[in-house]
Amino acid sequence: MKCRNRVAALLVMTILAGVLTAATDETVVEATSTQQKIDQTEQEKDELEGKLDETNDNLEGLRETHSSLKSELNNLNTQLSQVSENLEQLEVQIEDKEQEIARTQEALEEAKETENWQYECMVIRVREMYEQNDTSYLNAIINAGSLSEMLNIADYFEKIAAYDRKKLADYKENRELIEAQEALLQSDRAELENLKVAAEAERNKVSGLISQTSSSITQYADQISDEEEKALAYEAEIKKKEEDLTYLKQKLAEEIAMSQTAANSSWRDISEVTFAEGDRYLLANLIYCEAGGEPYEGKLAVGSVVVNRILSSVYPDTMVGVIYQKSQFSPVASGRLDLALASNKATEDCYRAADAAMSGVTNVGNCVYFRTPIEGLTGIQIGGHIFY
Repeated sequence: MKCRNRVAALLVMTILAGVLTAATDETVVEATSTQQKIDQTEQEKDELEGKLDETNDNLEGLRETHSSLKSELNNLNTQLSQVSENLEQLEVQIEDKEQEIARTQEALEEAKETENWQYECMVIRVREMYEQNDTSYLNAIINAGSLSEMLNIADYFEKIAAYDRKKLADYKENRELIEAQEALLQSDRAELENLKVAAEAERNKVSGLISQTSSSITQYADQISDEEEKALAYEAEIKKKEEDLTYLKQKLAEEIAMSQTAANSSWRDISEVTFAEGDRYLLANLIYCEAGGEPYEGKLAVGSVVVNRILSSVYPDTMVGVIYQKSQFSPVASGRLDLALASNKATEDCYRAADAAMSGVTNVGNCVYFRTPIEGLTGIQIGGHIFY
């Protein structure tokens, strides 16, 4: 009765236990209790939540960068529009300037032709007046009726010569003005060409930045998509862990209730149990899976727990029924027991412990559970297990 009361107290303490510290054991690969599975699941859930937080932080940073890049892209597109518009204006100005230069060159050609024509006319008149023996100019002077008339004739011809010189000078000045205007227009055109080259370089630069920024936006969008998928996957895993925890906690409560019921239920005497052929082989290999690396006392304790369940009225009353009861012994679920049975991994000590337990020997009283030690759980500790 004392052992049963101790069992009930230990089970209550197990419910109130905080963060659990699992002990390592080379031979115990699978979790040996529902509480250990709860602890492991909670740890996995905490790790997933940490990864989710990290992923969400990454997402926030990626989204900020993505938004900043989109703003930068909008600014670059605006800048490109302005540069392109400026370039179009420069091209129009260059075209206008070229047309203006063409008109000026036409005017210059006309001015040169006019100047040449004026010069040729003046030469012809001078030649007629001075180089011929019988010129109208000399005849007019000789045939003058008086000095006054002669002077008037001379003045007339002088005015013609002065007029020719003035016209020639005017045409020359006009030509020089047109040449100066053409040089100025050519200078303006060269300046516009330089501005066009600079604008084209700026447009190419901005276009390159737009291409680079667009590529970066695509890359960040892909990274955001990947991180969002990771976040959704973590959320799904966390939800699954929460569902597992709900199930495991419910299962633990059922186990505790089962243990309390077993402690207060009726028990058969070992003499009332008839073991079937193969029970010894089955128990010895289970002991190997659960306590193969434990000392003999630890092997006997595991065998005693199995036999105690057969003796209790709240568990199956056969070796097969107890060992293969759903979700009770982890080597069954993991397949390790099947592997051990296939090649009879049980050692001599495992068989000796099985024989002792099946004969009614127990070194753990009426305990029906065992597990690796955890904080807050006390009981009968043998090797790497607590029996309760």
